[in-house]
Amino acid sequence: MNKNQNDRIFVGNLLREVRIGNKSVREALLLYPKDITDDSLVAAYHALIHYEADEDLRRRDELYKEEQDDYIEFLSYILGRGEDVPQNIIDNYKNYYDSAPILHEHTISGFFKGFWKSLNTGFKRRK
Repeated sequence: MNKNQNDRIFVGNLLREVRIGNKSVREALLLYPKDITDDSLVAAYHALIHYEADEDLRRRDELYKEEQDDYIEFLSYILGRGEDVPQNIIDNYKNYYDSAPILHEHTISGFFKGFWKSLNTGFKRRK
């Protein structure tokens, strides 16, 4: 098994732990693999952020809660098998985000990756 597949399986398990309430989204984000470039894992990262951001809406709207829970469960199933997230999901996130605020390794290289990324904040990529 390659690194991407191992990371996907790990993230699939993280998503499942969040979904059943054994981990908070924050805990999952802190445990998320660092410096990833796999589009499937970037999409799952965005899904976790949205899951946390919509917490109030999920409390008020039971149907929305069920849909969002099913979505997280779907992603956990796909990634847990080491598979790619469907391209339409990846593309949907790419329509709105140039990148994800994924944490970097605690190394000098990781520091500079974060530093250069922070300098680019606010600059929109031209299409």
